[in-house]
Amino acid sequence: MVFSSALFLFYFLPLFLLVYHVVPKVLKNWVIFFFSILFYTWGAPVFVFILLGTSFLDFLLVRTIHRSEVPMQRKILLILSLTINLGLLAYFKYSNFFVENASALLQSFGFRELEWTKVIMPIGISFFTFESITYTVDVYRGKHAPLGNMKDYLLYLLAFPKLIAGPIVRFQEIADEVIERKENIDEKWIGFYRFTLGLAKKVLVANVMAEQAELIFGNDFRHIRASTAWIGILAYTMQIYFDFSGYSDMAIGLGKIIGFHFPENFNSPYSSRSITEFWRRWHMTLGNFMRDYLYIPLGGNRVATKSRLYFNLALVFILSGFWHGASWNFVVWGAFHGTFLILD
Repeated sequence: MVFSSALFLFYFLPLFLLVYHVVPKVLKNWVIFFFSILFYTWGAPVFVFILLGTSFLDFLLVRTIHRSEVPMQRKILLILSLTINLGLLAYFKYSNFFVENASALLQSFGFRELEWTKVIMPIGISFFTFESITYTVDVYRGKHAPLGNMKDYLLYLLAFPKLIAGPIVRFQEIADEVIERKENIDEKWIGFYRFTLGLAKKVLVANVMAEQAELIFGNDFRHIRASTAWIGILAYTMQIYFDFSGYSDMAIGLGKIIGFHFPENFNSPYSSRSITEFWRRWHMTLGNFMRDYLYIPLGGNRVATKSRLYFNLALVFILSGFWHGASWNFVVWGAFHGTFLILD
């Protein structure tokens, strides 16, 4: 169920908003929780049980981390929680990629192709995993106490406005709002406007540009004129920005309607004058996540040698590319951007 679908716009969303604004304040989180589970189950009825199970285990681990005063125990539990979350992501998103590449390598040496039942990737697994990691690490670092009950934790992870395409919302950013939110009519109107703006970006611009890009790139590239190729490139450039930023606008708008303040995700990235500035403006929540949870722990720019600094930047961007998709073109894309960021 996507935000621009008739099912969401004319059935799911009106029903959710009606119920949410009718029930008393004490039940509002239950409404978000119930509709988020329904939203996820609609697209992945089998996987919801896997995510609920791993979330329950993660919830217990993080509570133990918070209560423990033994540094080694806390570190072991942190590693266990991260292993569960990253293992879940690795299996569902990357197992097909690794098996297919291993099979191709074996075939090149004359061995038989590996037999493998392809794994179907649950929707939102990338965002779900990263937000689970922020919950664990933020509690471990003492940024915020863990949530008091499982329902609130699942609400943070599975809240449907941010589930499909982000933004990546770190736990410390909305932890207090999960427990207690202040809502007012002005914020709701701003949220409605923001949602409408995002919907227009997606439907009126991104979808139209996508048709043009697919029309051009669907042809044999050997027979495409340079001018036509450039039209296709620019159409795709507009498609990917307005699609992604449109979804972010819709998520931020829906969040405001129900009292949440999700972080901004785009800030006019195509007006950037360098690749460094571009990555401060494009998918900002991913950039902030990779900076705070990978780049800085690796040493960031406070390292002894420039070669180590360049290694840190390259690794972060290669992994960022791989996070976007399980194929070599995403790895190359990440390495490409990492290389030019280092040069910049």
